[in-house]
Amino acid sequence: MIAYYVQIALLGFRRSPGLAVLMIVIMGVGVAASMTTYAVFRAVSGNPLPDRSAQLFVPQIDSLGPQRGTPGNKIPDELTYADAMALMRARAAQRQTAIYPIADTIVPHDDAHRAFAANGYAAYADFFPMFEVPFLFGHGWSDSEDSARANVIAISRRLNNVLFGGTNSVGRMVELHGRDYRIVGVVDGWNPQPRFYDVSNGFGFADEPDFYLPFTRAVDQHLDTNGNNACSGSTKAVAPGWDGWLHSECVWVSLWVQLPDAKAVSGYGQFLRGYADQQQRSGRFHWSPQVRLSDLMTWLDYEGVVPPETWMSLLVAVGFLVVCLVNTVGLLLARIMRRAGEIGVRRALGASRGDICGQFLAEAALVGMGGGVCGLALTGLGMLGTDLLFDPAIARLARIDARLVAMTLLLAVAATVIAGIYPALRAARVQPSWQLKSQ
Repeated sequence: MIAYYVQIALLGFRRSPGLAVLMIVIMGVGVAASMTTYAVFRAVSGNPLPDRSAQLFVPQIDSLGPQRGTPGNKIPDELTYADAMALMRARAAQRQTAIYPIADTIVPHDDAHRAFAANGYAAYADFFPMFEVPFLFGHGWSDSEDSARANVIAISRRLNNVLFGGTNSVGRMVELHGRDYRIVGVVDGWNPQPRFYDVSNGFGFADEPDFYLPFTRAVDQHLDTNGNNACSGSTKAVAPGWDGWLHSECVWVSLWVQLPDAKAVSGYGQFLRGYADQQQRSGRFHWSPQVRLSDLMTWLDYEGVVPPETWMSLLVAVGFLVVCLVNTVGLLLARIMRRAGEIGVRRALGASRGDICGQFLAEAALVGMGGGVCGLALTGLGMLGTDLLFDPAIARLARIDARLVAMTLLLAVAATVIAGIYPALRAARVQPSWQLKSQ
């Protein structure tokens, strides 16, 4: 029966091809606008580590007090160096890493390349297993190398291609900040989007980092942060220079912990509150310090990773699709009015109201399929212009994949069939006696 409905629908399109093409184009434009903006929204709002995100948490401590001066007067996103190191020494989590961004100069050990700027991170050994970092060659460093402040480095696949032509560079040396570092691993193109572990510094959608250094070595070498360094007006370094900064109340170190279950989360939350209360009792804080423990996805929401313009564009596109559907309903009704005589004859020959509904819903489904194909082509064109509406770093993340293709076709067919329900019901109510008399 479905094949019969499709056959009748195709015959109807042949009688009025212009109207059919117009409906297909309208649906294609509406679907393309929606799916193009959805592709951008999906890229910035997805879960970067779906199988691990529920175990990863960010602890925060209100170390700056009521006059902290942060945007929205929120708890600082980062920790002071003293707090981060105290929490690291406590080993209250299954895994943990302090992190801060670094920008420095790479000096190649050959004459083929000049020195160039590079961006990376200082982190602990747990960074790599915690975040499931893949390696092309080698591996991350060990806890013992953290403790020894070892001159080791993990570099990106891109940097390895530049310096060593893509060969296995493990064991070779690279110069950074005037020091030679032994390469222990080459990271295999890892750059989760958004870059959840550094959204607070504005690097959520930046290019892949070039290198990773042991946190202890970076501090030992006085490598300054390339990210936030929030110091309220009342917080002064206790001493001048690097050591004074490390012992100041300036917040600049991110901390991530891995907590495998609800019991571990509850226990770490109690530990965090106990630590903050102890700091207040010691006289360091003259206020009741707030603490916060956010899992990965909650952290991304807290940081407002999805740009407001992405939400607005998606809402506008959905509204535009609704307008296209309303127009399609009108065009389908116009087709029914033009074919009222045909419907009357079919009813007189024994077709039921269900048969008439099925016929016109089949026509709507065919329009939807055509609109989906047209929408895919227009979505591809729309991807080329996303940087006109969004930040280029965000726009380039939008891609057409098998999932988006399936969603585009499904949305086009489902939306058009839904839009065709009312016209199909109207067609089924056509009285055959009236139409035969008029003929």
